[in-house]
Amino acid sequence: MQSNNKRTAFRRRAVAAAVVSACSAIAHAQENKTTVLPSVEVVGTTPVPGLGLPKDQIPANVQTASDRDLRRAQSLNLPDFMAEQLPSVNVNETQGNPFQADVNYRGFTASPLLGTPQGLSVYLDGVRVNEPFGDSVNWDLIPRAAISSIALMPGSNPLFGLNTLGGALSLRTKSGFSDPGASIEAEFGSFRRRSLEAEIGNKTAGGFHWFIAGNTFREDGWRDFSPTDVDQLFAKIGQRTAQYEIDLSLTGARTDLVGNGVVPRTLYKQREEAVFTVPDRTENRMRMATLNGSWFIDDQQTISATLYGRTNRTRTLNGDVNDDFDPDEPDAEDLGLENRSKIRQNGHGGALQWSLATASNQLAVGATYDRGRINFSQTEAEGDLDNARRVVDVGDAVTTTDIRGRTRNWSVFVTDTYSILPTLQLTLSGRYNRARITTIDRMGPDPETGKTLDGDSKYSKFNPAVGLTWQASNALTVYGGFNQGNRAPSPIELGCADPETACRLPNAMASDPPLKQVVSRTVEAGVRGSLGKALRWNAGVYQTNNKDDILFIASGTGGLGYFDNVGKTQRRGVELGVSGSAGIVDWSASYSYVRARFKSNEVLLGQANSSQDENGNIFVPSGSTIPGIPAHSLKLNLGVRVTDKWRVGASMVAFSSQYARGNENNAHRADGEEFLHSGKIGGYSVFNLTTSYEFGNGLELFAKVNNVFDRKYASGAILAENIFQDVRSAAVSDERGETFIAPGAPRAGWIGVRYRFGG
Repeated sequence: MQSNNKRTAFRRRAVAAAVVSACSAIAHAQENKTTVLPSVEVVGTTPVPGLGLPKDQIPANVQTASDRDLRRAQSLNLPDFMAEQLPSVNVNETQGNPFQADVNYRGFTASPLLGTPQGLSVYLDGVRVNEPFGDSVNWDLIPRAAISSIALMPGSNPLFGLNTLGGALSLRTKSGFSDPGASIEAEFGSFRRRSLEAEIGNKTAGGFHWFIAGNTFREDGWRDFSPTDVDQLFAKIGQRTAQYEIDLSLTGARTDLVGNGVVPRTLYKQREEAVFTVPDRTENRMRMATLNGSWFIDDQQTISATLYGRTNRTRTLNGDVNDDFDPDEPDAEDLGLENRSKIRQNGHGGALQWSLATASNQLAVGATYDRGRINFSQTEAEGDLDNARRVVDVGDAVTTTDIRGRTRNWSVFVTDTYSILPTLQLTLSGRYNRARITTIDRMGPDPETGKTLDGDSKYSKFNPAVGLTWQASNALTVYGGFNQGNRAPSPIELGCADPETACRLPNAMASDPPLKQVVSRTVEAGVRGSLGKALRWNAGVYQTNNKDDILFIASGTGGLGYFDNVGKTQRRGVELGVSGSAGIVDWSASYSYVRARFKSNEVLLGQANSSQDENGNIFVPSGSTIPGIPAHSLKLNLGVRVTDKWRVGASMVAFSSQYARGNENNAHRADGEEFLHSGKIGGYSVFNLTTSYEFGNGLELFAKVNNVFDRKYASGAILAENIFQDVRSAAVSDERGETFIAPGAPRAGWIGVRYRFGG
């Protein structure tokens, strides 16, 4: 018990020092002059545990949430929660599965889909979980039941390393120290959803703690042939004393996701549950071990370290339209193409950080190393399509790609927040990144071209950041800053960058010219504050300029295309938010505007775009809107505690229109014959309702209704070629360019029960 008291005293001194430098808000008791500190939210400013700043000292619009927020929103997973609750976030459900969403923040994306330009980094307990092969993020592998806190860091923050172009998502997990006790919950409802989740944890007087959480989820899905199976398990053991903290966590996930992607509007109008071709299946098997430790040298100095090992095995099965099929041949066969891939990704590495925390200075110096090994193989086999447009009568499979890849990234970083005045802080940061990507083609040279996929590319970059925060009063903070980040091309991008040899993602690669690394620069300024104790508000503006952005230039229905650098892109935006509480009511409202534009003239491939030239290219003038990003979004949340035991909540999200991918020049026009639809999708709003009732003794009943008014909408779209007219068959017709949409789910409801005990 004595060591815990010492540790608690140390934490109080550290928090007190931060608060003094933040706002000098210390009140003295009238008689004994006892110091009373206001509540302060501390946010980790680096992925490595060990250094945190009061939120009011961070020169950016950081967004945070807790496990309580996730449970109150009754969110299925992180993308679901962020899309409903966090400003400047929208989701494109282009894969058609709730665990495979593209999460967009300020116009940058974290997606599980290979080929999507990635611009957000995601960390779990200090470990970057962007996959080595394509920087993609598999949301189904992040255990929601184990999440303790969320911090969404905006901008090109160099401290979060590679791929942090538009922001970083930092997740922390629970422990027996923070979440003792046990709970179990079950949920069922629409789309034959049934899920079971449980957690248990404990701590001892000597500082030892342990925690276990697991969940299983099954759903048939609302669209045809779209089941989802997700199993996740998380366990952590550790110890906290006055001298050190250490914990070891193990994470495992087994998922089987079928997301049959976008569907032509013509087929959707015939049947809302329709899919284009079947199947589109992804199986993930992931294991990860993370060791985190901190040693408290004294009351001011801390050494923190992270070590990890991670393995993910992915298998995909895609039924596509065969691009070599000729509908003009009377006896044409082999309309379908079955593509399979196997990806094994092993990663390991670590980070080391020394930090110094005083009343006027927060300094951290550190280094990281990450190494990834990739084995990727793919096959394709021709076949026919049945009336459900499922690939059948498949012939012999042909191996198209078999490569081995390796990534090695290391960096050194430093950050210092210095209090020039008790109410004025200057933050200076910098990080040097060096990346090496190597690929070995195990199939040897191509017999026709003599080219191979062998490659060895190196990239390096120093990224700086500077920011100021000023607590103008106890109720007003002003901030501003500049930061820079970079992203090295991933192995899949380097292996598919030749416009003369298009690739089928994730199923074909070819020898290609080198790509440049992406460099992102962000400037941001804003104000935040409060009116009394019951109302908080914020307002900010930002601009992010990207140089040498890497985009997948799509061509055709079957996922063909290639990666290429484009000159310059820009995201410019405004964020406004207000939240408060009064009696039994709590509420929040946020508005976001983002103007995402190409800032240089480009020539891209757009074979389903009506403005294409004779070579299938489209001219994209500077100033064109980047597809997939709605300019305006509005989010409203309301909670009412009807009684001490009964709570009712309501939320609304609204997004403006967006251009379809493939319409980068915004010039596609329908002619009613060869090209259908506008190449845009309209704006939409969706209302959700939640309720919960606590019976006492740990028993709680909860329920949620999504899309209360059964709104028909689409969250994403792409221009592609369609040869089908009837939703009930695979009979072909003349090829035409259409807008393929990612339809939103209809009205649905779920009910669940939770029992918590021992905490």
